[in-house]
Amino acid sequence: MNFISSATGYAFLALFGLGMLAITYFFARLKRSHTKDDFLVADRKVGWFIGGSSIAASWIWAPALFISVQMAYEKGLAGIFWFTAPNILALAIFAFLAPRIRELLPEGYTLPQFIKWRLQSERAHKIYLFPYFFYQLMAVTVQLFAGGSLISLLTGIPLLVVMPILALIALAYTLISGLKASIITDFVQIATIFIIGAIILPWTWRMSGGMSAISAGFGGLAGIKNILDPGVAFSFGIVTSVGLLAGAISDQQYWQRSFAIQKKQLIKSFVFGAILFGVVPVALSTLGFLGANTELGISLPEGADASMIGVQTVATLLPSWATVLFVIMLLCGLSSTLDSGLSATSSLWITDVVHGKSDREAVRSARWVMIGITILGLLVALGTMYIPHFGLQHLWWIFNTIAACVMVPTVLALYWDRLSARGVFWGVLTAFIIGVPLFVYANIINNPTWVVGTTLFVVAVSTGFCVAMPKKLSLS
Repeated sequence: MNFISSATGYAFLALFGLGMLAITYFFARLKRSHTKDDFLVADRKVGWFIGGSSIAASWIWAPALFISVQMAYEKGLAGIFWFTAPNILALAIFAFLAPRIRELLPEGYTLPQFIKWRLQSERAHKIYLFPYFFYQLMAVTVQLFAGGSLISLLTGIPLLVVMPILALIALAYTLISGLKASIITDFVQIATIFIIGAIILPWTWRMSGGMSAISAGFGGLAGIKNILDPGVAFSFGIVTSVGLLAGAISDQQYWQRSFAIQKKQLIKSFVFGAILFGVVPVALSTLGFLGANTELGISLPEGADASMIGVQTVATLLPSWATVLFVIMLLCGLSSTLDSGLSATSSLWITDVVHGKSDREAVRSARWVMIGITILGLLVALGTMYIPHFGLQHLWWIFNTIAACVMVPTVLALYWDRLSARGVFWGVLTAFIIGVPLFVYANIINNPTWVVGTTLFVVAVSTGFCVAMPKKLSLS
């Protein structure tokens, strides 16, 4: 059932895209981005309030908007706890990591660049580039997949049409001024999220029957009312915690902001961003609880992914124009991460692949790679449509597990002087070729014990090689 006509859907997408373009043009285009520093790190002049807002907005992506609600819907309070707590921690930990990398490499641009400088190793640098580029590719893919599913569910516009439109919207305004465009639109988008959320959520609560209706779904479909339920903690909590921490640490988007925000304001920025982010999944989780309340009669259309339960709840309880507002709110979150992924990819490309170009050549090359990653991400998202029994949650877990391969080596590189390039290379390579395939297989057979075991194996093996192969101490 479509809650918005296709014509309204197309008009909405056009207005959304034009709005983002106008905002970027009038605020970022005031100073043309002719230099590499301006395009990649906003001249390192970003303040804590705008920076923290951008950090929160870029972390409010498909999992925060959809999987948070899905976990509340399926696993109740325990599900949302094990989703939200690690998410907040993943950002807050940068209050320590960001100042450290700026202390060691004040004029840096990317984390792989830091690894190359720290370990003096081309081999370690190259093996780091795979998960960092792959993470940005998946960031683009997931946003297009989730955003396309959302619009298609509500309007009936085919996914094959919606996803390219969403890709073009984000690409168009990010091409104008790179990270600066991303940060400016992030601020507008998170403001929009909070304003619309303050309207739609209380209205939904009231129409459903208030707190009693929400609390009736606290156990989710599984009927689990213990927030620290050991079963959920084991099957979902461990994998999610590792995945989210690894995801943030292995995401160039946050290292890029670590180099762009003023050095003295880094701690304040990431703490503020973590708190601002946390409000969103907690507030949205109430929609999952309402969806799990059988007395409300909320059900997903046949074939719809369970992550769409929040949208379905709003669409069932509120008029169609309110659903349009809610979709704007969700698209703001998706777009903020999509444009951040494009910008992060450009910084990796310019710094770690085709370095040494003039400012003009660097900016031009950065724009071309944005176009390339958009096309590739779109193709992967389109391909995902044809994989049976494969949803947003599975895609999210797989690329976070790949990110986990470099999580501990990255932290050790920042704080341990004896870390060797040899230990990093063999640890990460072993985690890639053994741990990741085992994790995918564990998900295929749907065995929670294997899923948790393979996740921990990836972390353990990458750590073990680093510790077992330390750098030799100088005798001088």
